[in-house]
Amino acid sequence: MKKKLSFLSVIFSAGVVLAACGGDDSSSSEEGSGTEGESSDLNLLEDGMFTTASSGLYKPFSFEEGGNLTGFDIEIGNALAEEMGLEPNPVTTPFETIIQGLNTNRYDAIIGSMSNTAERAEQVAFSDPYYYSGGAIFVREGNTEIQSAEDLEGVKIGVVGQSTYDTAAQEFTDDIQIYSSDVVALQDLTVEGRLDAVITADVVGFEAQNEGLAVEMVGDPLWVEQPSIAVRQEDEALLQAIDEALDTIIENGTYEEISQKWFGRNLLDIDLEGVEVLE
Repeated sequence: MKKKLSFLSVIFSAGVVLAACGGDDSSSSEEGSGTEGESSDLNLLEDGMFTTASSGLYKPFSFEEGGNLTGFDIEIGNALAEEMGLEPNPVTTPFETIIQGLNTNRYDAIIGSMSNTAERAEQVAFSDPYYYSGGAIFVREGNTEIQSAEDLEGVKIGVVGQSTYDTAAQEFTDDIQIYSSDVVALQDLTVEGRLDAVITADVVGFEAQNEGLAVEMVGDPLWVEQPSIAVRQEDEALLQAIDEALDTIIENGTYEEISQKWFGRNLLDIDLEGVEVLE
């Protein structure tokens, strides 16, 4: 990430809970367009089932509520699975090791608000973006000492490990506190003396504000990110199927419905002209 102090714009990242849901191969192969042969061509962990990973700690994208995994990422994964004629099977795993888990065949894809970056693209293959967001600086409500990125020099910043926010924080300070959850980092931010700032997604910070956390965003967002779905580099057929399914749910209004439900707006509807896009 290149440090841009003149412009700032907007995004976000426990034990592994890999819940493998059983399914009837014959019935799964009859659903939607996914025949047994087509499903096998996709090199899935389990034939007829689309197993996708997220951290489960990234509200409102993936989190547990009432014992169930829910959120924007989860519903997008469910919609894609249905369009591909597959049974959705969302699981959770720590974000810090989520790519390793994919490349060791623990799930079929990552639908966990992972931004497409050049570094990550050396390890996995990415779909088209399924939303846009950006990295933003949050401070404790009433903080007047941090007004811009320049003020982050040497302060204590909380971030999720191995995230784009982690990389960003390293541009400003060596005093970095690593978390497994952005929400926990923002909660710590409200406790005087623990953190000076948190770098996370704008929508995650705004959700925290809606939940009553006394935090506020500083200035404009740092950059715009392109969260995309990750698969193993050799899984070209699966990647193509995902991109086609994504196009379909965007065109038929399913994507709009899910995005409006969680955010009150379409996360793909953004003007990127003149904005730094993280790569």
